[in-house]
Amino acid sequence: MDALLGLRVFALVAELRSFSAASERLGLSPAMTSKHVQHVEARVGARLLNRTSRSVSLTEAGTRYLATVRTLLEGLEQAEAELSQTTVSPKGTLKVSLPVWMANPIFAKLIVAFHEQYPTVTLDLDLSGRKVNLVDEGFDLALRVTPSLDEALIARRLTTIRFALVGTSELLDRLGRPKTVEEVHGKPLLAYSSFAADGRILMGNGQDTRELYLNPVVLSGNETLLHFIAREGLALAMMPHWLVQEDLATGRLEAIFPKSLWPAVTLHAVYPNRSYLPAKTRCFLDFLIEQEPFRNEPLSI
Repeated sequence: MDALLGLRVFALVAELRSFSAASERLGLSPAMTSKHVQHVEARVGARLLNRTSRSVSLTEAGTRYLATVRTLLEGLEQAEAELSQTTVSPKGTLKVSLPVWMANPIFAKLIVAFHEQYPTVTLDLDLSGRKVNLVDEGFDLALRVTPSLDEALIARRLTTIRFALVGTSELLDRLGRPKTVEEVHGKPLLAYSSFAADGRILMGNGQDTRELYLNPVVLSGNETLLHFIAREGLALAMMPHWLVQEDLATGRLEAIFPKSLWPAVTLHAVYPNRSYLPAKTRCFLDFLIEQEPFRNEPLSI
């Protein structure tokens, strides 16, 4: 049997988690699709897929093998395009890991615009909040705000994200509307558990950085939930500006300190270290950096 076709069939079955869907996509009979996968398993000497009457899933060996096969197939596609002096059209599923707080109106509009421009690319967006293993879990890309990046990955700077300490007007009235860092110490905080579980947050940047020590009253790893609670006026919250931009504009939330004290972090695009980028990944990155939220620091209210 055609070894290369067998690899394509296996990769598609793994991606779609369905033999019937893969056979329909490839124009093969279900029986032939199954034979191709069986031939691949026989050649490598390992079971790659778990099959039941209702589902298909990768075995541990299949997960490792798929990561290698994906790179091989994408490399072949790139090589064929270079030889024929044509451009690979972006298509297929792009699996992206995102921070939870990117579930916001600004990014939602960008997703709609991207789909309108690249309708053949399906975005599979993971906002679980965990740090995924790009290679082992089959992710093409991750957008991350982190001071430390894996040396085995490529990181591309996208934009600057600023964080504001916010609260409702009613809450600020109750707290006496603090104006200095000292007046904020000990105030109630909705704490993001990965960075401020002890209530310690930083304001400012560089030499102007100042420490604040607040009293956590709710801990969560989900910034979107903390955002909703902040709207109810329970406590202060340190929020990415993208998430609260509309609230600040309408007065639903207020920022305690001026923008000059909003700490800034860099949003990176992180992807596996390969000799080339698949077209679907490259076009998504190029699209993002051309958009207004990524061209400028999001400071306007």
